[in-house]
Order: sequence, then structure tokens, then C-alpha cells
Amino acid sequence: MKLHHTAALLCAAALALGGCATAVPPVEVTRFHNIVPGWAPGTRYAIDGEPLGDPAAMAGATAPSLEWNSYRTAVEQQLQRQGLVAAGSGDRAPLRVRIGFDRVERVSGGGNSPVSVGVGGSTGGYRSGVGLGIGFSLGGGPRRLYDLQLSVRIDDAASGNALWEGRALAAVPAKAPAAQPSLAAAKLAEALFKDFPGESGRTISVP
Repeated sequence: MKLHHTAALLCAAALALGGCATAVPPVEVTRFHNIVPGWAPGTRYAIDGEPLGDPAAMAGATAPSLEWNSYRTAVEQQLQRQGLVAAGSGDRAPLRVRIGFDRVERVSGGGNSPVSVGVGGSTGGYRSGVGLGIGFSLGGGPRRLYDLQLSVRIDDAASGNALWEGRALAAVPAKAPAAQPSLAAAKLAEALFKDFPGESGRTISVP
């Protein structure tokens, strides 16, 4: 029992210093919806073809980047866990899904004092807004961090009205395995769809 307790303490210490295996820091999630969205199992959806927030698209590339595709794949896995089915080419889809991601690199810290690391911003839906923020302290020298954000919106295709939308935020050390697009995308998407549809307007922290 004492051995397990010691191992847990060591892992916690490693996390505070920047990495324990592929662990991702807690993800802050906010969701918005007017009513609890409900659809029959097998309802089809189509992904909006515009890769929102994709650096490749903003640079004029004709195809989405591998990073954006990682986020799309992760979101689709979560959608299908909710009973939705991807529409085939040319098929009518009652639901339209828009996916966006953002990754900002920054340097935090320096010197011998602990450094406060955080990611913050605001998000809102249906004329509502809520501030988001997540932080932890690190010691040591400067550290490269990625501020990651995943946003998803599910619209009614016929009317264009939003049925559900949400954002997930996390700050990850740039050199950590968890900064890899596939791992980061999977973590943020899983957190975003946790206990779907979630309480509207409430911000939660998902370990």
C-alpha cells in the first residue's frame, strides 16, 4: 500500500515538473444549447469542409493539414459514440458539424521563481458568455507551451440554427508526448463530449 502511495506522489511531482507519460493537464470545457439536443440513433451528419483555424488553410493550402485531420477524426469518433452516422458523398445530412482548432505557442518562465502558466479566453453561445482559465505553477527556466483550443458546433442543416456548441481549452508543454496532435485532439474531443450534451453555460474541468 505504501509503495502505491509513493508511486502516486512521484507521478504527481513529475506532472508538476512537466511530464508523466502522456498525461494531459486538465481540460476546461464549456457547452451551450437552448434545449437538450436529441436525435434518433443513425441520424446522419456532415462535416463542414472549411478547416477553421487550420494554419494550412489560412496559408492557402488546397488540403487540410494533418493536425486538423487529427481533430476531425477525434471529433467524429465522439459523434459516432452519440449514435450519429457520417453521411456519404451526396447524401442528405440533417446535421451540419463545424470543427475548429487553435494552437498558440508561447514561452513562459525564466529564473528561479515558480512561473504561473495559464490559458484563458472567453467563449459564448446564444448571446451568452463565460470566461475560461486554467493554470498551474512550474519551477525552473523558460518553457515552451502550447495553448490548445478545440471548438465544435452542431447545426440544423435545414435552418442553419445552432443545436449545440462547445469549446475545450488546455495548456500543454511543447515537448510533452501529449502535445502530439493525435493525442491532444483525442483528449480535447473526449473532454468536450463528456456527459454529452452537458449543462449549458457551465464551465467544467475534465481531468
